[in-house]
Amino acid sequence: MPKNISAAERWFRRVVKLALLGAIAGIVVWMWPVEVVRVRTEAVSRGMVGGLSEQAAGRDPLALFGRWFEEAQKAGLYMPEAMAVATSTKEGAPSVRMMLLKGHDARAFEFYTNYGSRKGEELEANPRASLLFHWGVLHRQVRVEGRVERLSDEESDNYFRTRPRGSQIGAWASRQSSAVEDRGQLEASFREHEERFKGTEVPLPPFWGGFRLYPERIEFWQGRLNRLHDRVVFTREGAGWEVTRISP
Repeated sequence: MPKNISAAERWFRRVVKLALLGAIAGIVVWMWPVEVVRVRTEAVSRGMVGGLSEQAAGRDPLALFGRWFEEAQKAGLYMPEAMAVATSTKEGAPSVRMMLLKGHDARAFEFYTNYGSRKGEELEANPRASLLFHWGVLHRQVRVEGRVERLSDEESDNYFRTRPRGSQIGAWASRQSSAVEDRGQLEASFREHEERFKGTEVPLPPFWGGFRLYPERIEFWQGRLNRLHDRVVFTREGAGWEVTRISP
């Protein structure tokens, strides 16, 4: 700020700046659905203040995940289904990427990919993976570890039918993780398959489908004040789960 500006003018500029910031914040809040604001505020307050007790966590981690996932959806978070998926080679060299959760139930978590991709090949060689969901606005994380199995062709096809036609053709056009000369080659492949399937239903590619992760360990992380976060871990024990609290 120039030195020749008076103290009164500097004060005035600060007031105007704060007023503008307040107005922008007000507009953003006004644009959000009232229910979204309410759910988000309640979730943050309940989590940061009340935390996650063993009693609140219960004995079923998949049921707890369902509740947290639903709250993330109702809170208006952008793509709450986004998750980091970590895999590794047989030798233990890790790799990780962002993907979308496409299904979860009382047994497992589901996601889809090209079987010839790096993650697909790593999962075939070492069928174990880890998932991480991070809902920063709610101060929550969920870490999932377990064994992975391919879905049946029928299950993969049922999901493939729900994808937009462009995404279906894209699955045929892209040999995921393989090298291409340039983007033009990829777009040419798309046009080729677009013409190939013109006027017909796009079939499920034989190299594309889903995986199901059966969890053996699930950790729920709830942010708390003074970095005294809650970390509740569920470890599979036979048909049930052992519940343990660990230090933040």
